[in-house]
Amino acid sequence: MSDLKTTYFPSLEDVKKAAQTLKGVAALTPLLPSLSYSKKLGANILLKREDLQQVRSYKIRGAFNKISSLSEEDRAKGIVCASAGNHAQGVAFACAKLKINGTIFMPAPTPKQKIEQVEMFGGDYAKIVLTGDTFDDAYKASKIECDALGKVFVHPFDDEKIIEGQATVGLEIIEQAAEEIDYVFVPVGGGGLASGLSTVFSLLSPNTKVIGVEPEGAPSMSTSIFNKENTTLSLIEKFVDGAAVQRVGDRNFAICKENLHKMVTVPEGKVCQTILDLYNKDAIVVEPAGALTLSVLDQFADEIKGKNVVCIVSGSNNDITRTAEIKERALLYRGLKHYFIIRFPQRAGALREFLNEILGPEDDITFFEYKKKTSREDGPAVVGIEIKDRADLDPLIARMKKRNFFGEYLNDKPDLFEFLI
Repeated sequence: MSDLKTTYFPSLEDVKKAAQTLKGVAALTPLLPSLSYSKKLGANILLKREDLQQVRSYKIRGAFNKISSLSEEDRAKGIVCASAGNHAQGVAFACAKLKINGTIFMPAPTPKQKIEQVEMFGGDYAKIVLTGDTFDDAYKASKIECDALGKVFVHPFDDEKIIEGQATVGLEIIEQAAEEIDYVFVPVGGGGLASGLSTVFSLLSPNTKVIGVEPEGAPSMSTSIFNKENTTLSLIEKFVDGAAVQRVGDRNFAICKENLHKMVTVPEGKVCQTILDLYNKDAIVVEPAGALTLSVLDQFADEIKGKNVVCIVSGSNNDITRTAEIKERALLYRGLKHYFIIRFPQRAGALREFLNEILGPEDDITFFEYKKKTSREDGPAVVGIEIKDRADLDPLIARMKKRNFFGEYLNDKPDLFEFLI
């Protein structure tokens, strides 16, 4: 690791310069009280609404700050970037605004909505290349093209100008807050926002505790801080696509390990429940990464009571086609959705017996896949059952076993679950 990567910290002067660069480009997003979360937690919960940016995430800040800093020679060559979606939109917007050609590499599974947004913001100035399954795959492909053609690479997080641009979020919070902030919860993917924001607070509000939040399935910063060195994860859960990277930035790690008060993770299912709650109760649409900070508040319920707390709502680029998956994950997390292999006796009336004698009055079958085996005494079916209360699960299983219907419980067998469902 080079000295540059281990000794760089953004200066307040550079962050203020970035704020000037972003005037008229990035919105001054509001810092709004959340009545529902404040009441629930007995604290003053404030939301920094970066989901209200024109590109619907804070990523416009770093992208525009970086690209606008390029020399005329570098601008003429064009730029290259890799992104899971939000950085791509910021880069596309900056390319069109500054009239610079950009090639944007994105993972193939990127939600269609994000791809369409990149096309809209970039217009004729942005070319999209879909490749690989993860951000890291897209990153490798983008670096090959960048090196081959001598173009400037606009990194989504491990870059000084990117960090300084994202740091303006912290500058705004301090200027907007009527009272001293006790806690700031910030989502962490590659670490661009967390490293910039935590530095600003360390300089201007050192008593504020800045907590980084990662998805449980992609704890790259948590693992790196625990190991005391930047660590590449061999496998990650990609659901929280805006915060799922196998390796955080070297600069970002060096800053975060010094400036973050703590790193924590939150289950993807909890994130899904938060997405649904924000939509149903507050009419706020967020993407999975945008729900991370609110999802983790329950873990700090006792600690933050009576405190002034800011949660960064980082983005709202959520694809509506993911709604069914989000609901499913939320139900699984809450213990209300369960999958079984049920062994139905090969006789008339077996299904009716299952419905009348085994299912509870409020239980609902939501998935059923059955193939009759004429040469066997019973035929297996994969059945998904939604219950009203997680306490209903044990009695349900007991009734299945008593009448010899029970085969396998699939929720706690992830490999079999993924194969069958």
